[in-house]
Amino acid sequence: MKNRYIASFEAAQIAEKEIPQFRAGDNVRLGVEIKEGTKTRVQTFEGVVIARQGNGVDATFTVRKIGANSVGVERIFPLYSESLKSFEVTRRGRVRRAKLHYLRGLTGKKAKIKELRK
Repeated sequence: MKNRYIASFEAAQIAEKEIPQFRAGDNVRLGVEIKEGTKTRVQTFEGVVIARQGNGVDATFTVRKIGANSVGVERIFPLYSESLKSFEVTRRGRVRRAKLHYLRGLTGKKAKIKELRK
């Protein structure tokens, strides 16, 4: 049971951030704020959402992309983080699972997710 002050604070945090609908299998493009000393910049991170965890303010999601030399890079982002400056769903994926951890073992065309058609 949460304290009502904490619950109202969390509701205010959720209300101020605009997050589009997305799920596992979708390709997303994120603008992440990077702080280097006194400077800050926004760097894009684009990849496939392989999992969503938690609910409310504590919700997180995992994004996987293939980096240089075919090395997989995974990052876990809090959904309502201050460092997330932009959030865009570029492609909807057709998957039958909520967690796509099996993509870690696949390479090349096998790791490709079909696009969801409407």
